[in-house]
Amino acid sequence: MPDSAIPRSPAVLDAAAAAALVASYAPVSKIAAWKDIGRIDVHMARFIGLAPICFVSTADAEGKQDTTPRGDPPGSFKVLDEHTICIPDRPGNNRLDTLKNLLENPQISLIFLLPGTNETVRVAGTARLSVDPELLESMAVQGKAPKCALVVTVRQAYLHCAKALLRSRLWTGEYAQPRNTFPSISRIVGDQIGLSEADKVAGEARTERAYRDGLWAPLP
Repeated sequence: MPDSAIPRSPAVLDAAAAAALVASYAPVSKIAAWKDIGRIDVHMARFIGLAPICFVSTADAEGKQDTTPRGDPPGSFKVLDEHTICIPDRPGNNRLDTLKNLLENPQISLIFLLPGTNETVRVAGTARLSVDPELLESMAVQGKAPKCALVVTVRQAYLHCAKALLRSRLWTGEYAQPRNTFPSISRIVGDQIGLSEADKVAGEARTERAYRDGLWAPLP
């Protein structure tokens, strides 16, 4: 754990000082500069094919950003060729932040994680939505296909080194917290928006049902 608390209002650099700070870093190594090969090779394709989770980052027309996790059984993220990846869109809370952003701004970035492996795969490009029946059927889980898929045209692709995951010890469980460290998500959100106790209890029941029965298709 850090040795001291974070100041309440840390000092921040102005534009000139920030630029000088960035300029003070050591030059990028040749390998780091060259490792973005701009396509999905056989190694990254295998990694993505085995990955059960990726993080998807998009932004709206004004540049306001959103990042969301997408989790699925291995094989659900499809590498069609070295410049095309497809991501299923599973049932969620219907905020549709990612889909709405893509309607305004097709730029997208992805980070794929593979449990037990400390390196990650980073991809960036542009995305469009697809309801191609053959594609969606190839992504079906328990007989339930996604409503749509993100078809990503790759412009940037490379392996990211292990330092972040080694520092976080993500796969060791060392920093894992007991499940009862926090109340349920329904109760936390209920506190945040001022729901009654009865509504919190009802929300917990809905969430439990969604986690049990609604992972692959919207609940009726």
